[in-house]
Amino acid sequence: MDVRGSVTKVLQHDGLGKQTDRFQKSIRPRVAANTFRSPLRQHQSQTVITSPISFASCINHLQITATMADKEQPVTLRTRKFIRNPLLGRKQMVVDVLHPSRPNVSKDELRSKLAELYKSNKDQVSVFGFRTQYGGGKSTGFALIYDSHEVMKKFEPHYRLVRYGAATKVEKASRQQRKQRKNRAKTVRGTAKAKGVSKDKKKK
Repeated sequence: MDVRGSVTKVLQHDGLGKQTDRFQKSIRPRVAANTFRSPLRQHQSQTVITSPISFASCINHLQITATMADKEQPVTLRTRKFIRNPLLGRKQMVVDVLHPSRPNVSKDELRSKLAELYKSNKDQVSVFGFRTQYGGGKSTGFALIYDSHEVMKKFEPHYRLVRYGAATKVEKASRQQRKQRKNRAKTVRGTAKAKGVSKDKKKK
């Protein structure tokens, strides 16, 4: 038995003939949508399926384009707590780096941007202590802008000068080897300490 026919009979029997047209109009689009929904879903499921090889190649292509695009995204620098230190011949400040579309910014790029911002040379700028905010998009650290490169070499720590290429790293033995040599030297006296003690003598 047809549903619409039974509903119209019940409504006419109750004296509600005016509402039959509205009820039938509300049912018709639902029935039509139900009849045509299943073949559309089947067609969509067939078109979405792809091979794993093409999917992997698409992911690699997206990763390459993303890394190339990250370097071109703009970066905003904001300085605060600015202090002029005449005794050490430098300007000191806290730097906030806003990089919403990049994972982080390199120190080399920050040095060049700060040198351009304060009309100085890149060789006179030192940045350190940067920490990225939880969730990304913002990093905070310290920056020092020296009056000259000679003043920077005088007051800047050696490890940071090595990082910027302004000094050479001192090659030395590991901490454990230095301790072992010191302890072996305790077993001898006088000028023999300068010669050093071999491991074989210590075992005897």
